[in-house]
Amino acid sequence: MMIDKENNLIEKTGAGSSIIFRLDPRSGVPTYLQLVQQVENAIRLGYLRRGDQIPRIKDVVSSLSINPNTVVKAYRDLEQKGLIGARPGLGTFVEAEPETVGLRELTTLRRNLVTGWLREAAASGLDEDGIVALFTSALGDFRNQPDEHRLPRRPRRVVSGETGGAS
Repeated sequence: MMIDKENNLIEKTGAGSSIIFRLDPRSGVPTYLQLVQQVENAIRLGYLRRGDQIPRIKDVVSSLSINPNTVVKAYRDLEQKGLIGARPGLGTFVEAEPETVGLRELTTLRRNLVTGWLREAAASGLDEDGIVALFTSALGDFRNQPDEHRLPRRPRRVVSGETGGAS
């Protein structure tokens, strides 16, 4: 996934959208689900905000050379979750307003993760799967710490300013 937001993070698509989808055929994750996850993550991280347009189905099909039904399925899933909505004649837009830290803080945290922990893990000889396994394990340990150190439990999504339940 590529994003064009603050700090000129990435290129802008021609269709006025702030996201460019990328597929990983080696991931084992179905194509439609990769699209869903990329939009969910972009919203969760504040790269996509309420009112931002996502690419038109035909643009995604053209740029990724995939079946239109795959994109329709992904967009339908996102719409059922209340994250996006189609506006006839205009396109598809983000409708969610997630709770998140600011884009500047997220950028700093990401940079620190890449230049610090991830670089150290790779230098120690861990491959990508090993890094994911270690991080997942550490996150589980972190969750099980005493209450004052636990991650805040937030709803999975917030739509139109209302707190939604987990979906």
